Amino acid sequence: MELDQLIKSCIKKDRKAQEALYNQYKKKLFPVCLKYCRSHTEAEDHLHDTFITIFGDIKKYKGKGSFEGWMKRIAINKAIDKYKKQNTFELADHKAASLSGDEDVSIYENDLLLSFEILMALIQELPHQYRIVFNLYELDDYPHKEIAALLGITVGTSKSNLHRAKSLLKGKILDHNNQGAIKTNSHES
Repeated sequence: MELDQLIKSCIKKDRKAQEALYNQYKKKLFPVCLKYCRSHTEAEDHLHDTFITIFGDIKKYKGKGSFEGWMKRIAINKAIDKYKKQNTFELADHKAASLSGDEDVSIYENDLLLSFEILMALIQELPHQYRIVFNLYELDDYPHKEIAALLGITVGTSKSNLHRAKSLLKGKILDHNNQGAIKTNSHES
């Protein structure tokens, strides 16, 4: 079934069309959900909630822009709404608030390459406020001004949270790298 017809059928609450849409897009939306959640299970719940919203709001899609992009935005906005309700967007390190955002913390050391799964697991370990800003800025290309508006924080707080996220992530990557080196060295003995 063509996408336009699938959307029209979903607007009419056709269960088979909804199932087809879900099956067609679940693998594309799950990584988006995973970026904003702390675990695989939480991401699955978030994906389910996202599709409930998609089916409830599908009549609002006007055919302008990418349908996949529209769905991705719903997934991101639902994650942001969830964390805003938990009041997790506060600046943990007030000294960092003065950062201009121009400083960059490189997460690549010694040409270290991580698998997607390991990198996502390390990102998921970041505190909520840092993880959300990191994902929005680095993975979904939102500017700080838009992040600030979405999260109800200042641009400076967004920049500071991004800097702290990168710093923490760098530490996690280096710890992971060092643990791998320790395991390799212990096997060589």
